[in-house]
Amino acid sequence: MKKFISTTALTLFASAALSHQTGTAPPSEVIDIYNVATEPSPERILQDIQTLVDFGTRHTLSETESDTRGIGAARRWIFAEFEKISKECGGCLEVIYVSDTIEGKDRIPQPTEVVSVLAIQKGSIDPNRYVMMSGDIDSRVTDALNGIDDSPGANDNASGMAGVIEAARVLSKRKYAGSIIYAGLSGEEQGLFGGEIVAKYALDEGWEIKGVLNNDMISNISGIDGVIDNASVRVFSEGTRANETEREARSRRFTGGEVDSPSRNLARYIKAMGDQYITNLNIMMVYRLDRFGRGGHHRPFNKVGIPGIRIMEVHEHYDRQHQDLRTENGITYGDTMDGVDPVYAAKLTGLNAVTMAGMAGAPAFPKNVEASGAVKASAMLKWEKPRNSDNLAGYRVHWRLTTEPEWTHSRYIGDVTEWEFTNLVIDNYFFGVSAVSDEGYATPVVFPGAAGRF
Repeated sequence: MKKFISTTALTLFASAALSHQTGTAPPSEVIDIYNVATEPSPERILQDIQTLVDFGTRHTLSETESDTRGIGAARRWIFAEFEKISKECGGCLEVIYVSDTIEGKDRIPQPTEVVSVLAIQKGSIDPNRYVMMSGDIDSRVTDALNGIDDSPGANDNASGMAGVIEAARVLSKRKYAGSIIYAGLSGEEQGLFGGEIVAKYALDEGWEIKGVLNNDMISNISGIDGVIDNASVRVFSEGTRANETEREARSRRFTGGEVDSPSRNLARYIKAMGDQYITNLNIMMVYRLDRFGRGGHHRPFNKVGIPGIRIMEVHEHYDRQHQDLRTENGITYGDTMDGVDPVYAAKLTGLNAVTMAGMAGAPAFPKNVEASGAVKASAMLKWEKPRNSDNLAGYRVHWRLTTEPEWTHSRYIGDVTEWEFTNLVIDNYFFGVSAVSDEGYATPVVFPGAAGRF
């Protein structure tokens, strides 16, 4: 007689087989992160969006000398806001410009300095490990080369930039093991040039950026489809690493990992953090780099191997994107303040803040994670403990069926660097590992091999 074991029973059996280990697990939640989730202020975010709108236009090719109009005035104001925040936290932020000159492009034909603003909050234990939240400084109207006419860019993307500034106000009050970058990127509408420049700068500086949270349009709740939704958000992520080699792709084909890039596991982490710490927010993971046939400022980071995702509203209103200010046939076009919902923007800023708090508070990520177990009854996971792990309590192993979109099962196993999943056949499951701090902060799950390596 054949015996059939349900998935649930098999998983429980596997968990029981692991239960021989003793010890105390760290907390499963960090209480202060609940505070982080609710501290972003709708009033401050609305005020900052209005300030950015009042610069008239923030087009990459717009005025740079004026103190009241154009992208030059906008980026100097952002720089000054970061410095003000830094002063309030005793100089905890290093504020810098990162720039390069772009020319000969379809949307930047003449030599133009593309300038981004970064505020860096250094970690106390692992300062070269970073998580970044970004918003875009620039705006545009219908003609991508029109740097003269008014281009308010209230939702796209003063909202994302205001969210970054507000997250800095919230998190700069705290100290974390790892570092945080708050970034205002320029040149997005002209071809994602600000992100490209900053990604290159980060690589040249040797920064270990474990995640880029690109916020692009986070304040609109009324879609062109007629839906009003203030309780949902989309998180876009690529399934496979954009820079994997031919050899790595061949290995992935035989071992799996098509939906387990670091960016995808970053998206899963964001959803898990949001589900835990934020009420009344449905986090929709979209298994796509970005919207269909479109792009965003996380893409230049993905291109060079830096994990990155896009956070944005679920229901877009295309009459308010990239439009000249006008009324035609009774329809009003333009990205103005009446399309902004500050409470929704604050909620999505909170989602970013809890994610960055979790990642920055976590220990160093497990290094060189590898899986084995072909033609065996049990799967084996091995990894290395990196330096700067002073706040490490231990590791948590994770597993799920290959068809599950999120990690379904996990177990804390302590300060070890390998684990055998007794009676879990490697063919039927995906496995991963995360690092956990004494306080309960944890990294995203790291999938084995080059496919999942952060």
